[in-house]
Amino acid sequence: MFYWIMKRLFIAPVINLLFRPWVKGMDNIPAEGGAILASNHLSVSDSIFLPVAVDRPVVFLAKMEYFTGKGLKGKATALFFRLTNQLPMDRSGGAASANSLGAGEQALLDGQLLGIYPEGTRSPDGRLYRGKVGVAKLALATGVPVIPVAMIGTDKVQPIGKTVPNIRRVGMIIGEPLDFSRYAGMEDDRFVQRSVTDEIMYALMRLSGQEYVDTYAATVKAKLTAERVAERKAAREALAENARAQVRATVDAAKKEVEHIRAPKDDAGAPDGGHDATGDASPAGDEGPDGDEGAETLRRK
Repeated sequence: MFYWIMKRLFIAPVINLLFRPWVKGMDNIPAEGGAILASNHLSVSDSIFLPVAVDRPVVFLAKMEYFTGKGLKGKATALFFRLTNQLPMDRSGGAASANSLGAGEQALLDGQLLGIYPEGTRSPDGRLYRGKVGVAKLALATGVPVIPVAMIGTDKVQPIGKTVPNIRRVGMIIGEPLDFSRYAGMEDDRFVQRSVTDEIMYALMRLSGQEYVDTYAATVKAKLTAERVAERKAAREALAENARAQVRATVDAAKKEVEHIRAPKDDAGAPDGGHDATGDASPAGDEGPDGDEGAETLRRK
């Protein structure tokens, strides 16, 4: 009930008025029965635009962090995701991820539409990245069709790191269902899982027109994050070195100023080159040119 109230009365009218989303291929989504909506992931708003466009309720596998936030905002976010039937997805791998996929598998077996982003996270630069095999595991385990969905322009509406969206038109292209029944009984084969995932990603690439990168988006994000951290560290070190250089320059200037102030006092006490140490202009015996003759005259007298 909450899902329909929020969608029909609040979210959909605002979305349709401001962003005027266009959709192609809506008839490729079955009117009933379970199906996987496998979409590229350009923006956090993808999880809003797609459910608004589709008549049937869409359950998404959402990252666990949306359900474990702290504080008022975190709790409000977790409540919203639970009330809209979103399922927490643990992306740490191993048994935790398998359990999360189990919840998605049950939703498909119950005849629901399950939205999933095979890339596992938002694209850091608008390109399409290698898909993770979780979508293949779900498709092979349940036998439901996989419907590729290309989101168009949502990265321009709300780029990574931007809270307030830009008002502009967005689009969705819904491709024909992909049937993987030919792999029945091979759901545990890793090569089959990779083949199915790659086929889904190829369909998304054709629909979206994105450049494909055969690397996980999470790996690229981690590298970009490390580079940003290194750049910030280098910038801090450069600022610190600049500050140290300024301090050294200030200290050197102060030393020179002190030496300049002391220099005249030291020069005043030094002997003059034209006088001897006693300060007399010349010795007493040299006071006149007739000094010796005067002494001889006195002896004669």
